[in-house]
Amino acid sequence: MSIRNCILSIDQGTTSSRAIIFGPDSQILASAQQEFEQHYPNDGWVEHTPEDIWSSTLQVCKKALVEASGKGAEVIAVGITNQRETTMVWDRKTGKPIYNSIVWQDRRTAAQCKTLREAGHSELVQSKTGLLLDPYFSASKVSWMLDNVDGARQKAEAGELAFGTVDSFLIWRLTAGRVHATDVTNASRTNLFNIHTLKWDADLLELFCIPSSLLPTVKECTDDFGKTCPKMLGYSLPILGVAGDQHAASIGQCCFQKGAIKSTYGTGCFVMLNTGDKALKSKNKLLTTVAYTIKGQTHYALEGSIFVAGAAIQWLRDGLHLIQCASETESLAESINDNHGVFLVPAFAGLGAPYWEPNARGAIFGLTRGTTGAHLVRAALESVCLQTHDLLDAMAEDGVKPKHIKIDGGMVANDWVCQFLADILNIEAKRPKILETTALGAAYLAGLQAGIYQSTAELASMNEIENHFAPQMPQTTRQKLLKGWSCAIQSTLGFNA
Repeated sequence: MSIRNCILSIDQGTTSSRAIIFGPDSQILASAQQEFEQHYPNDGWVEHTPEDIWSSTLQVCKKALVEASGKGAEVIAVGITNQRETTMVWDRKTGKPIYNSIVWQDRRTAAQCKTLREAGHSELVQSKTGLLLDPYFSASKVSWMLDNVDGARQKAEAGELAFGTVDSFLIWRLTAGRVHATDVTNASRTNLFNIHTLKWDADLLELFCIPSSLLPTVKECTDDFGKTCPKMLGYSLPILGVAGDQHAASIGQCCFQKGAIKSTYGTGCFVMLNTGDKALKSKNKLLTTVAYTIKGQTHYALEGSIFVAGAAIQWLRDGLHLIQCASETESLAESINDNHGVFLVPAFAGLGAPYWEPNARGAIFGLTRGTTGAHLVRAALESVCLQTHDLLDAMAEDGVKPKHIKIDGGMVANDWVCQFLADILNIEAKRPKILETTALGAAYLAGLQAGIYQSTAELASMNEIENHFAPQMPQTTRQKLLKGWSCAIQSTLGFNA
């Protein structure tokens, strides 16, 4: 018996590529995931090999399609979601990248951004893009490639190169170079896109010295992004939905109403609040971004970005060898009564919102002879929740105080993390039945464009909550933890080696 109207969702993340086949009722029919290598060529530099991104994506897609086919699934469309801000430039004729992908975590352009800030360009950038002048975003990364790869600027001026975030690169490869496009959410994270006009901005291109010929066409999140070349996946499929990972997660959580808020815990942590059709400017260093454009309707969001969440757990595994897999962290955290005064500030790639200090470095405070690996693991888990508190605190100062928060991502499979998060935020945390909300959001977008779903209201009616976590921590304990965290943050910001 066949299962009609299924969607292939490509979720290309920072540390792995994943493909999930969703049925029309959101059930997962097949999935495949593959990690790929991270490269750290210099202090503060983070790169990916573009061919690793492509090959891993292609392999997981093929594997998931084969598995789904064995279950009778009929896949009719593709949705794509991706790590945002990660920057790629490739040759239009050969399709080959001119340099490795510069990852969103990379801080090599901190000095360039500082120079632009000191020259008084911050207000121009923020007023047009809703973003800050920071190496996190794509524009300075593109400039660096053009200035540091032999012959790149000349080729760019001649119209021979293409720039794209990861979604654009995948679309280019999947369509065999026929389509060079992105969506509004990914475009809104480049520092080159005017979120009010929804167009690339000439003033910003001039500021960053980037020729317009590099740029992809910007489309809605639900749109026609071309058809995959038959030789890529075995047969041709239309690409009908695209969104950056945090926007896709918000869509997967059905945050379609003004005031809806979600927090995703992947490599980093990202809190996104739907502000409706108005782009609100934060007074507390939160970002204003396009939440989505669906069927001609654009919603905006306030966002807080934490650079290291799940990446801290990966560090415990691969760097310190304290654990063999992430699932061990829950029992280790539960094995001790408290954090023993140990705080980890995981500023491995600088600090994001609300501090925006690219030169900050990771630090551990409160070590004693009694400190064990379990304390370090617990401190790492707590740091993710404490950073989330900082973001919601900034939102509160902007006049927004949510009564609950929707959570998703790999880390929230850990009940201990969910409970500690609810305790430290002092609001209810809601975990969905399907944790893969990022991939689900991409599938929803493709499904809307394909006509499988008729409206966002229909999607919202399908949204199921698997568990609720209510705050239980005594206020005195909470305040003690927050005070210790604040001291750790201030000490980290004050450290200058």
